[in-house]
Amino acid sequence: MNETIDIKINKVKESRIKSIDFNNIVFGTVYSDHMFVADYYDGKWQNFSIEPYAPLSLSPGNAVLHYGQSIFEGLKAYKAADGSVQVFRPEANAERLNTSAERMCIPEVPQELFMTGLKELLSIDKGWVPKSKGASLYIRPYVFAMDEYIGIRPSNTYKFIIFTCPVGAYYSEPVNVKIETHFTRATPGGTGFAKAAGNYAGSLYPAKLAQKEGYHQLIWTDALTHEYIEESGTMNVMFIVDGKLITAQAGDTILNGITRNSVLTLAREWGIEVVEGPVAVKDIVKAAEEGRLEEAFGTGTAATIAQIQKIGYNGTDYELPPVEQREFSNKVLEKLDAIKYGEEPDNHGWILKI
Repeated sequence: MNETIDIKINKVKESRIKSIDFNNIVFGTVYSDHMFVADYYDGKWQNFSIEPYAPLSLSPGNAVLHYGQSIFEGLKAYKAADGSVQVFRPEANAERLNTSAERMCIPEVPQELFMTGLKELLSIDKGWVPKSKGASLYIRPYVFAMDEYIGIRPSNTYKFIIFTCPVGAYYSEPVNVKIETHFTRATPGGTGFAKAAGNYAGSLYPAKLAQKEGYHQLIWTDALTHEYIEESGTMNVMFIVDGKLITAQAGDTILNGITRNSVLTLAREWGIEVVEGPVAVKDIVKAAEEGRLEEAFGTGTAATIAQIQKIGYNGTDYELPPVEQREFSNKVLEKLDAIKYGEEPDNHGWILKI
């Protein structure tokens, strides 16, 4: 991006931060004072501003409401031990946003614009980053169509927004999951690798059915045979079997998770054998039956590590070892948290200090 990013600042008259109980925050319900906004028209991004967080005005004929041309990202900022604000791997989110943008016919958001808007927003709202361990500031960048046009074609205009919200833990306890053998999250050649809004809408009904059976979430399987494990809920999923870390290879049906990649990087550095490839349902079930399934967990921005306590398959539930006995997932969570909160040095270039 060659043009200067001149951001107009319009701050709130009075912050709402004093009215917030940071010790009792329900995930995704409390929003910070400001948001970064940019508009795309005439073939370029322009009108860069920091505005008070407020409702948007949309035409009833807005293309995104009818055809779902929308993508998003999720990342977090943490209050470090020295009082600074640390953002975990934002460049990776900027890169993945554009991977999604290409698939959804949305213009690229230059990384310089993404990073400059993010830094400016966080420098203004850094007081919203919770101080307590386990809490963080969730950051939501997203892009959506803005054409007032009822016709199926890529929009000519878009809006890029970043807003933030202080959050506590995503899951307060280990989760029970069901291996899905009928419904499908993603298909080869589809949008499963992109963070497209419609992917998540389509997953709600199957998840709702599983919740009625007593499960928190699903383990998604491949669309063609339902014989291979892909993701769990909205996260990548990993297993420790016979001391090996096993996970599906990222591809066109599986999101290339940033937490996923961080976990695999640390595992390899620690000398743990990592197996990326097809994960057969029958192999995981057999390992559970024989007591060789030592750990199972989801990886993602919201929870970092979401421990799986029970896996349901074809009417049978398989209990996993107690969470406190799980060596790798507990160790990697502790390590990632230590890096994010500035308690240990960042040797990978993952942290952006604000």
